[in-house]
Amino acid sequence: MKPSPLVPAYTHLLSDLSGLLEQSRRASARTVNALMTATYWEVGRRIVEFEQGGEKRAGYGEELLARLADDLTARFGRGFSRFNLGRFRQFYLAMPSEQIRATVSLESPEVQKRATLPLELGGASDSPTPPGKLLPSFSLAELARAFPLPWSHYVLLISRARSPEAFAFYHAEALRGGWSVRQLDRQMASLFYERAALSKNKAAALKKGEKPQPNDAVSADEEIRDPLVLEFLNLKDEYSESELEDALIRHLETFLLELGGDFAFVGRQRRLRIGDEWYRVDLLFFHRRLRSLVVIDLKLGKFTHADAGQMHLYLNYAREHWTQPGENPPVGLILCTSTDTALARYALEGLPSKVVTREYQLALPKEKLLAAELEKTRQQLETRR
Repeated sequence: MKPSPLVPAYTHLLSDLSGLLEQSRRASARTVNALMTATYWEVGRRIVEFEQGGEKRAGYGEELLARLADDLTARFGRGFSRFNLGRFRQFYLAMPSEQIRATVSLESPEVQKRATLPLELGGASDSPTPPGKLLPSFSLAELARAFPLPWSHYVLLISRARSPEAFAFYHAEALRGGWSVRQLDRQMASLFYERAALSKNKAAALKKGEKPQPNDAVSADEEIRDPLVLEFLNLKDEYSESELEDALIRHLETFLLELGGDFAFVGRQRRLRIGDEWYRVDLLFFHRRLRSLVVIDLKLGKFTHADAGQMHLYLNYAREHWTQPGENPPVGLILCTSTDTALARYALEGLPSKVVTREYQLALPKEKLLAAELEKTRQQLETRR
């Protein structure tokens, strides 16, 4: 039987429409991401400027974030936890007003006429701007032009860039190379900035870093269904990263307490300040038999050396500030989970002797047991979405 003459034409039409829809989805994701990023930067700016509005406000930054988190979540749903609001504030501090004003003005000539106005004022006014009503001179659409990368990229940059120089480097390279968030994650995890800086042939190192790997690709559907995008739009399609993390932490807390009487719960999301940076420990237990604190950190993603370094930072802080006289050195437990595997690893290098290390290894739950429980729980949570 001869094929219908319409078949080649239909195949071409199907391919054409598929390309159009793929392009449309990516464009939609880019638009939402740009507005989302601009909105979060503006939220961070207004929080910072409110905090700096007088001596009476300067001392209650965390109290302000907690109150805003409760009120904004009640009105707008997910995405406005105290942690996220702190991230927005950190985002603004990483990309301050002067930098953004200059970028928007260069991108949009019609904005240049207003670029000399104070950023917090929409124009001349005889009355002062009331607290909480700081108005930008740029619309969100204009402001979005200053953020060419998706919000997921900026989340990685502000949370993992080790210096302003590293932030600027990864931002420029991600933009120049069109990196997906997976490629940016991989490059940051492999210390691409440090390797390029130390390379004798920097041009060759940068050229090599441009090449994507097969797992770096992100489909248009994945861009649309990004939990960060769904969270911004208040759409309930799957666990957001923070929700999945919270659910896993709650289960791990219960699981460890059910292992026996050795674990005594101390706290969840315990905050600590090192220098000018705030950190949080996911879970803190006291092991009665070892007479030692157990610091637990959960990571959604693969284990990296940076996770080990951060845990040792926590342990040094806990040893100095949280350990009571007569207690043994604290021990760290790093739990990592990605889409297809889970890992549990103890940080025992700081213990004073091999004998003590051996005692800890015998008293603490096996790493494989913890990893298996973490993986089982993650799978159960994701099947409920």
